[in-house]
Amino acid sequence: MATAQATPDPTARAPRSPIGIIFLTIFLDLVGFSIIFPLFPKMLQYYLPTAGQTGWMADTVHWLSGLSGGTSTFPVEVLFGGLLGSLYSVLQFFFSPFWGRLSDKLGRRTVLLGTVAGTALSYLLWIIAGKFWMLVLARGLGGVMAGNVSVGTAAIADVTTPQKRAHGMAMVGIAFGLGFILGPALGGWLSLYDITAMHPGAVAYGLNPFSICATASFALAMLTFFWVLKRFPETLPAEKRAAHMAEEQKTATVRERLIAIFSLDNPAVHRANLVSLFYTIAFSGMEFTLTFLAAERFDYTPRQMVSIFVFMGLVMVVVQGWIGRKYVPKWGERQSAILGLACGTAGFLILAFATRQRYFYPGLAVFAVSSGLVSICLPALVSLFGGTTTQGRHIGSVRAAQALGLAIGPLLAAFIYFWAGPKTTY
Repeated sequence: MATAQATPDPTARAPRSPIGIIFLTIFLDLVGFSIIFPLFPKMLQYYLPTAGQTGWMADTVHWLSGLSGGTSTFPVEVLFGGLLGSLYSVLQFFFSPFWGRLSDKLGRRTVLLGTVAGTALSYLLWIIAGKFWMLVLARGLGGVMAGNVSVGTAAIADVTTPQKRAHGMAMVGIAFGLGFILGPALGGWLSLYDITAMHPGAVAYGLNPFSICATASFALAMLTFFWVLKRFPETLPAEKRAAHMAEEQKTATVRERLIAIFSLDNPAVHRANLVSLFYTIAFSGMEFTLTFLAAERFDYTPRQMVSIFVFMGLVMVVVQGWIGRKYVPKWGERQSAILGLACGTAGFLILAFATRQRYFYPGLAVFAVSSGLVSICLPALVSLFGGTTTQGRHIGSVRAAQALGLAIGPLLAAFIYFWAGPKTTY
């Protein structure tokens, strides 16, 4: 007897795409992370005198002050800031592929919950970082746990077709752009409120002038954690993880895994990683020294720094939300990435000689166009070049290349800035 086939329920809803949830997760993470950006000049000016009153820090600060050959107003602060920024990114470099591979094995949701919880703990340490070493510890832990973006990007690749991959990566880019608008704006506004000035006794508990900013980052990280816990679906089903785990047996040792980041068996992914590395070295060096440049040339305060990041963020959102979605599919990811690299070169030249704000902001705009295009095209290329069973590892490798660039860029730019000043740096 024939068996009647089930009739599809026309009222049943199709599963909701998790891209929106991934977008909000990355956005909240980036807001909390970027709160610190406008604070760097003021923060280093606060910590270095107290850290360098006695002992080796005092000797180091005094020695470095006599070595600077540039015309910078605060070369030592730039140098220590570069070291602090690079510490975060060096650790991110080592741990980003680890989180990507782990998410291939355990699933995206499980790993994302762990990295978000670790990020929240790093912000908790920043709240009570009354001493410079506590700030260093907090930034170090944050670097170790910085796997949220790579895991979120892998989740985007899990749920999009190759034809829609650039669109999905554009959503990640928009989350970056919006995060870098709201985060620095929030940091600049909260920097006006110093808990140690309102309650001097709070210093005894490790609180510092930036504890309110740190509390906001901690609150956002906890919001992200509960959001992922409640709403983030698993995008890598258990039946697909076996293929990922079999692939991972090829790079079993720590040494082989590190080498695999730039010696992948896929030459196209390898080349994209190198492009990403060199671009990120240049861009991150600019991005890190930008606040010091604005403070030196235009006497910008943390509150005024907000305009820099809001302006660049708005341009990035327009580029990624309009050009990225409408024109990149027509131009192709490769040609769009080349255009982005050319804009970056032009942006450097403009900023190097921008001694007036009417030249400064056009330079920022060109650089924002560059970042907007490159940040969506390179990960999309890597995802398209790789197979479906290695997306986590390949995207983790390009994020690791970017993290290595972030580790080298701030330190390299800080040393040149320290030694020769901002114009030579750019």
